[in-house]
Amino acid sequence: MHLLDCPSQAYAWGTAFDIPSFIGRAATGQPMAEVWMGTHPLGPAMVQGPEGAVPLSEVAGELPFMMKLLSAAKPLSIQVHPNAELARKGFEAEEAEGVPLESPQRVFKDPNPKPEMVYALTAFDTLVGFRPTAEILRILGPLDHPVTQRMHDQLAANPGFHGIVRMLEALLLEPPTPHEVHEVVALCHGRLALGLDIKRAYASATEIAPHYPGDVGVVVSLLLNRLTLQPGEAAYLGAGIIHAHLRGMCVEVMVNSDNVLRAGLTDKTLSPAGVVASIQADMSRVARVSPDLFGTSTDVFEPGDGLFGLAVSQTSPADVDGVLLPDGGPRILVCTGGEVEVVNAAGDAVRLTRGAVLYAGPEDGELRLRGTGEVAQAYRPTEGAHRARMLDLV
Repeated sequence: MHLLDCPSQAYAWGTAFDIPSFIGRAATGQPMAEVWMGTHPLGPAMVQGPEGAVPLSEVAGELPFMMKLLSAAKPLSIQVHPNAELARKGFEAEEAEGVPLESPQRVFKDPNPKPEMVYALTAFDTLVGFRPTAEILRILGPLDHPVTQRMHDQLAANPGFHGIVRMLEALLLEPPTPHEVHEVVALCHGRLALGLDIKRAYASATEIAPHYPGDVGVVVSLLLNRLTLQPGEAAYLGAGIIHAHLRGMCVEVMVNSDNVLRAGLTDKTLSPAGVVASIQADMSRVARVSPDLFGTSTDVFEPGDGLFGLAVSQTSPADVDGVLLPDGGPRILVCTGGEVEVVNAAGDAVRLTRGAVLYAGPEDGELRLRGTGEVAQAYRPTEGAHRARMLDLV
């Protein structure tokens, strides 16, 4: 077992104090948006070896999954993650063109898809998947503006999922002017003042607009379901589902990838064609992950694709023999509260306090948790062990 030193990312949408407080670092006053726990080359965790710190990959090889802490003070970009085929083709094309990995114009950072799951540590607000056609028409109809009326008429003439995608494509290729976006937001404020919102659509647009004034993504947000996860709840964002996290703190587990195709709420390059090509019809509403119980103290969240899983275990002195953690392959663990010991099959023990991160390999065998606290564990599920259920988010 190895304690990990994990890099952080200072994206502008991050919070200044939440992650530093969680991991026990001094806050600098600058945003700390993410902590990366894994072997991705753009942000590998480090292990202390006999001759100094080395990347985790030198101990564990390239892990197929990655875990993150994420804390958002304002909305992230509206985005879609590519599937395996699109990711591979996009990566190969940009490699052939010689686009540097660090370039702002680089879209595909690796050849992997990026399905991901979020597990809320605080109340966590996000936009996930397209609303049904009828709901979108009800939202756009009362907004008496040429932009929204044009969208309404396009969807009414071509309803259903593919009609929504075509409408989004037209909006991204010919976005409204910043002034037009401001006018749409003013109309949303007007509906809210009358108490006439539709499943938080107008509220979402008015909350986002001050952070990204005039951005086309403010209008796109009207098309997306608003979802609030309470602490301990999880949602799965498969490759091909459009989404935008709004605020809150979570643990993320994902395939070892950093591929993002953006559709608004960012100053980075938008990818209208890539977004449209990546959106999948069967990923519009199903997002909540209902956990199954492993033993008596562990919630297991496995979205069913076999790529990664998350197990959240609690222990107390009532667990005389400790709490057995699921799975025995490579694992990354982060303590999300309290103070615990992780004990491997050989009896070796490592103490974790909140924010501490640990890697355990197959050679460590089964792990047990002791103390009083909670640990989140990322892993690759054993084949056929998909324990969780996917639910309609609404």
